[in-house]
Amino acid sequence: MSTSRHAAASPSRATYTISDLAREFALTTRAIRFYEDCGLLAPTRDKRARIYGERERVRLKLILRGKRLGLALSEIGELLDLYEVRRNERAQLSAFITLLAERRTRLLQQREDIEIVLAEIDGIERECRRRLKAEARAET
Repeated sequence: MSTSRHAAASPSRATYTISDLAREFALTTRAIRFYEDCGLLAPTRDKRARIYGERERVRLKLILRGKRLGLALSEIGELLDLYEVRRNERAQLSAFITLLAERRTRLLQQREDIEIVLAEIDGIERECRRRLKAEARAET
């Protein structure tokens, strides 16, 4: 990944192009611009070019983690904003635990619903096979 560094800047001042981040996170530049449009990322601008700092890189990483966990972009945004406003990881972590518990509850309910549907499919399939056998016996 290519990073640009300002002349006398520290490594924490690394900057990234949208293409750098797209490559690193296996995303399209369009997806990154979408997150920007949603207010989740705020790169600086140099004329028309977007310049992403380490803050945006970390936020993008957290956005993708939240998406993998099935969180809505609004929920991810709330978590990110909580940290930005309070600079307090404790509040962010507490909110994250609450979101995770809610997500776990939804997933467990979905799993239960899926098990019920699968059992129903099994029953219907057994009945169909039984009727096919009975029909085949009746024809002979």
